[in-house]
Amino acid sequence: MAKSKRLASTINELKVAIYIRVSTRWQVDKDSLPLQRDELPKYAELVLGIKKYEIFEDAGYSAKNTDRPAYQQMMARVRSGEFSHILVWKIDRISRNLLDFAAMYQELKDYGVTFVSKNEQFDTSTAIGEAMLKIILVFAELERNMTSERVSAVMLSRAEQGLWNGGRIPYGYRWDKELKTFFIVKGEAAVVKKIYELYRTTKSSLQVAKTLNEQGLLPRSGNPWTPVTIGIILKNPFYCGKLRYNYRDEKKGLKHWSVKDEAEWIMIDEHHPAIVDEEDWRGACKQLESQRRNQAGPNRAYTRKNTHIFAGLLTCGYCGGNMGATIDRARADGWRPSIYNCYRHRRFNDCKNKYVSDVTLGPFVLNYISNLIKARKSFGKTTSIETFQKKLLRGPIFADVERIEQAGLEEMYQLIKSGRTEVSFVGPEGDSSHTQNSSAEERALLLSERRRKERALKRLTAAYLYDDTAIPEKNFIIERKRLSDSLAELDARIAELDKSISNSFDLSDDEFISKASYFIVSQRLTDRRFVNYEAFIKAADPKIVRDFVTSVIQNFCILDGKIQTITFKNGIEHKFIYKQSEAEKSPEAL
Repeated sequence: MAKSKRLASTINELKVAIYIRVSTRWQVDKDSLPLQRDELPKYAELVLGIKKYEIFEDAGYSAKNTDRPAYQQMMARVRSGEFSHILVWKIDRISRNLLDFAAMYQELKDYGVTFVSKNEQFDTSTAIGEAMLKIILVFAELERNMTSERVSAVMLSRAEQGLWNGGRIPYGYRWDKELKTFFIVKGEAAVVKKIYELYRTTKSSLQVAKTLNEQGLLPRSGNPWTPVTIGIILKNPFYCGKLRYNYRDEKKGLKHWSVKDEAEWIMIDEHHPAIVDEEDWRGACKQLESQRRNQAGPNRAYTRKNTHIFAGLLTCGYCGGNMGATIDRARADGWRPSIYNCYRHRRFNDCKNKYVSDVTLGPFVLNYISNLIKARKSFGKTTSIETFQKKLLRGPIFADVERIEQAGLEEMYQLIKSGRTEVSFVGPEGDSSHTQNSSAEERALLLSERRRKERALKRLTAAYLYDDTAIPEKNFIIERKRLSDSLAELDARIAELDKSISNSFDLSDDEFISKASYFIVSQRLTDRRFVNYEAFIKAADPKIVRDFVTSVIQNFCILDGKIQTITFKNGIEHKFIYKQSEAEKSPEAL
């Protein structure tokens, strides 16, 4: 594979990443972890013949998915070319999820990393070895699913009998293990009643949270109340004495759960002492439902259909906190941009930073990157730093920017002048790896275009042969010839590219396409003098645009609805100094 071939030269020595995982406290406390720590390094040295190793350990994590800190750290270092092998006690230490494991295993192959399981010894370099690996994993996943079904059956039976299945004790209650019943905690119960009373009058969970925090009435965790934690208490029938079970469907994971049909719920009335009346609880639920936005309902999952291009990249210029993304109202043409708010402003209303919208953020960012790419391409020996800055701030979108702070501007200027490659999207023309990547990316784009034209040709033929309102024969012949000629041109160009990259690349079409985001976006950005963000985002795949932005930008700092700084992936920071308005210049404003 291309990736493994490129990385092979960066792996100077053999080194083993030993991954250890146990899922239960019993396993942690007994002998599972110590046994793995002791035996796996010996196996690496005596069987694999490799003395250098590093242990990555996740204690108390399930194998349902790969969202584990040590595992993610290990894979990040695998991608950097640090390890030649991954060694585990058993395959299910990595994952019991077939899809997760298949994705990981393919990635290891791409990077030229050998996967080894001590207790399921097989050679994955052979076809039969790979087949055995997949068979073992299928049975591991089957075992997990059967165990899950058995546990679910027992818990459903207990719930139907009114028994507690464990979990977090709701605020306002305590669990008596001996009597196996719930008791009300008076101090917490008073806060719960206050929550319902405040919400009944204010109809705002944000205001309820703010009031409680101001009065110092914090939850058990000691963290401030939020609209989310307030909503959990208001919606939970537990507070009116009901036990509700089998309510959530978490097959898609904790981040994408849905509410089951009400017919599947188990609801036990008068299960324990109530803190509020059922009427108060139903009234709160009704009010929340009327204010609900994009929340789960029966058979409707918590999923985000839109792509927030700049999510996770924004920090607040006032408090330094993160800025979260939400979807804005639809415009007249149907476009719904994203808006980004400071978390502290949204949750506690104690930060004065204004929100920023895609309407402002998108044109600024894409035109700045476009200007930077074009400035790099036109950079010459005589280009001054003043000229460089003018090129970066070219266009009406930067009319209110006076200058870029000198330190960051000069650092980028010297970087481009030196011809180094730290800025991936403005790499030097003479870099052979850059040329190879461009060829691969172009091939991926051409393959995608070829599939599109093949589909168009099939639809055209079907319309001519089978549609009652068939197109005229003349038009059919002309359009078929045009598509056929275009396909021939594409095939010729793909053949040329295949010759140039055949010695270096062996990637699948999907891999080519996944790596083509840089090529697609950068090409479109350089084709335009000014980037119309709304038109651009409608024409392009938002996920591709987001991948491109995140590959280039580390962080944006937002202050009063404007971009204060852009920090690139290479650590260079550009701070924008804005022109002062007349009001700001006047003595009264000082």
